[in-house]
Amino acid sequence: MEPDPTTPGLDVMPFALTLGAELLESSPEQVRARLDWHPRLCTANGLLHGGAIMALADTTGGLCAYLNLPDGATGTVTVESKTNFLRAVTAGHVEATSRPLHAGRTVVVVDTAVADHHGRLVARVTQTQLSTRRRIE
Repeated sequence: MEPDPTTPGLDVMPFALTLGAELLESSPEQVRARLDWHPRLCTANGLLHGGAIMALADTTGGLCAYLNLPDGATGTVTVESKTNFLRAVTAGHVEATSRPLHAGRTVVVVDTAVADHHGRLVARVTQTQLSTRRRIE
């Protein structure tokens, strides 16, 4: 499924573009993005850096939260993120898939699974995103 051109994409997240993330799917039910392994994103021994994996998950999680904001909310910010790393990535790409667990009036909780190019689970991330509202001055 291609991203919906009427919804925000990675162009609103310059850091995701700097990383080289590619949006694959974007809907309130699911957001998917891909990040190719590259030496500039690695730590010692050619391992994809955990920070790159977390940044990809934060990107898809943030967009998923944004697409599930309650009426009147203008944005979202990550207030908590928990990552479990399950395997190393030394080639190919990773793909993050984010789905909402809870979409409330003030917070959205998102679950993100990150898999390698063989479909094996690399990391699991749970995030709490706070809904923001524009202040009236």
